[in-house]
Amino acid sequence: MSADKKNIICSFIAALLAIGVFFGIYMIRSSGNNAKDKVTVGFIYDGDKSTPYTANFIHAAKQLKSEYGKKVKIIEMYNVPSENIEETLTELADKKCDIIFTNTYEYGNATKKFAEKHPDIQFCAATCDNANDKPVLENYHTFMGEIYQARYVSGLAAGDKLRDMIKKGTITEDKALVGYVAAYPSAEVISGYTAFFLGVREKCPSAHMKVKYVNTWNSFALEKEAAQKLIDEGCIIISHHTNSIGSAVACEESDKELPAYHVGYNQDLSEIAPTKALISCRLDWAPYYISAVGAVLNGENIEKHLDANIHGNDASAGFDEGWVTMFDVNPSLAPEGCQKMLDDAISDLKRGKIHIFQGDYKATDPSNPDDTYDLNKEYIENENSSAPSFHYVLDDVITIEE
Repeated sequence: MSADKKNIICSFIAALLAIGVFFGIYMIRSSGNNAKDKVTVGFIYDGDKSTPYTANFIHAAKQLKSEYGKKVKIIEMYNVPSENIEETLTELADKKCDIIFTNTYEYGNATKKFAEKHPDIQFCAATCDNANDKPVLENYHTFMGEIYQARYVSGLAAGDKLRDMIKKGTITEDKALVGYVAAYPSAEVISGYTAFFLGVREKCPSAHMKVKYVNTWNSFALEKEAAQKLIDEGCIIISHHTNSIGSAVACEESDKELPAYHVGYNQDLSEIAPTKALISCRLDWAPYYISAVGAVLNGENIEKHLDANIHGNDASAGFDEGWVTMFDVNPSLAPEGCQKMLDDAISDLKRGKIHIFQGDYKATDPSNPDDTYDLNKEYIENENSSAPSFHYVLDDVITIEE
């Protein structure tokens, strides 16, 4: 090869290398355009650490701080009434928050309106369902763990306990009655207690369930009273979708000849009801917090930074990504082998081997008797959103009580 040709080839290669280096530098700079060394994170809570629901969020915020250390500054606002949400959002915006998390559905509409006026701040609303409603905002997001999975596993534990009591002759099959203290007849609540009950029926096919609504998220007195009425009516297992420890206290204080065991939500209730607390499940908000804040630190889109099921600006996940979790079953109350059975079920759920909303059941929308669903065809929960959508009450086996 001639010297001229060699020089031409060398010059061409050098030019390509220069272009590559320039392009690489450009990509690095452009991708880091909005990256930050430190972010200020705001949290707005409807309660404080005295309520299990809010305590669960506060615990996740501590995990966020542990993950990022000095890279994050955290500001927490407690006991914020929904009518004061805009005022609190303004306060956090004035404190230069880069991202703000809210913890209740009641904040959703006002938070989205506020987000539209503050495009430089990211807003993430737990349990809300309006991120993909028009207008869709790049800086407004919703998220929730697929809690029906954990409710179902809780139900397996409860059903196993009932089955063991029947086997030992403590109760007869027709006395396998479950009680549920529920906040409101919303899809989130109905989906939760249905998944729980389907878990119960998996282990105790003769079980029936009574549901009492208290029409509030957080009232120790009303929740305890409702649980006590269910116990008086013969319920052997009490569970709940409310935010206080009232139902657990009712079980622990019950002096009935037959114990009423408790299945909890949001926290381990074994200290509250040491002789009656069978198991609890909870949502773990930390994986979302950590990923969302990581996205803001890196100047990236939040949904692209998540290991989750993405629905537009909305995200959900279950046991597979650690968004829902269980406390260990109480070994002094659970039948032998119960914990392993639950662990196996969680493993199967992660692999998609269990189909919860499926079986020989008919169900009816409590607000519209013409709207029915036959569970012989599986209902896919959280298929299109993080907010639960199953809103049908199982006919004949679940009774709603006033």
